[in-house]
Amino acid sequence: QVQLVESGGGLVQAGGSLRLSCLASGGTFSTYSMAWFRQAPGKEREFVGVVSRFGGSTKYSDSVKGRFTISRDNAKNTVYLQMNSLKAEDTAVYYCAADSYGTIRSLAAAFDYWGQGTQVTVSS
Repeated sequence: QVQLVESGGGLVQAGGSLRLSCLASGGTFSTYSMAWFRQAPGKEREFVGVVSRFGGSTKYSDSVKGRFTISRDNAKNTVYLQMNSLKAEDTAVYYCAADSYGTIRSLAAAFDYWGQGTQVTVSS
């Protein structure tokens, strides 16, 4: 079993930056591909980005491409989401997720383990 704990959320003005972290425990971190999803009030959970097991490959949604960067540090069992040029529409609860098959996919159903989420609020 893998436990995921997100941190780093908060309130930021439009145009600002935040970095989210997700600490994993209970498994072999480097065997999982890791992703970030988000869910805004009244909306479905949305894919943000995914990183391969050793960080060599990434994939992003069109809505965040060029503004957000996903990375990982396997020595620290941590995945990050650097968010720049934030917009009001980025406001959501952000979740990290782990895929035990290590694939690069954007479907939420592909991910076995989820964190509890961290709130990001962008004021305009």
